[in-house]
Amino acid sequence: MPEARPRAVADLVLEVNGKRHRLRAVEARVTLLDALRERVGLTGTKKGCDRGECGACTVLVDGRRVKACLTLAVMQEGHSIATIEGLARDEELHPVQEAFVRRDAFQCGICTPGQIMSAVACIEEGHTGSEDEIREWMSGNLCRCSCYPNIVDAVADAAKAVRR
Repeated sequence: MPEARPRAVADLVLEVNGKRHRLRAVEARVTLLDALRERVGLTGTKKGCDRGECGACTVLVDGRRVKACLTLAVMQEGHSIATIEGLARDEELHPVQEAFVRRDAFQCGICTPGQIMSAVACIEEGHTGSEDEIREWMSGNLCRCSCYPNIVDAVADAAKAVRR
């Protein structure tokens, strides 16, 4: 009987922003972040700390927040992945994106995609009852420019817009 060994590479299909992407010969150790950026060509998701501490790489997998730098791409086959590129519809920004622009909730922009994706989940999860609740549920996303008051305001604004 042959010895069972883990495969070093795999072919996989990732569903990203509603589109299927067939990836060939993906190493088992490739993170979702690197697969999105280097294999799928979606560079909106940012590589910040590469240790899961900053949240710049936050994407949604089946509607839940995931730090793409800590998740292996091969583990996401069969799941629905949403990135910052998939939020806007045609020329219309998502309410969270609109609120971030309106509230000037970004400066350098490194954390912005992860902040926005986390904010979308925060709203969908119903964690926008107060500024303190928003701060708590957004605490996994760091902003080096300290735009936190504007980010909290943007999330609160977007939550109101989504409820309408």
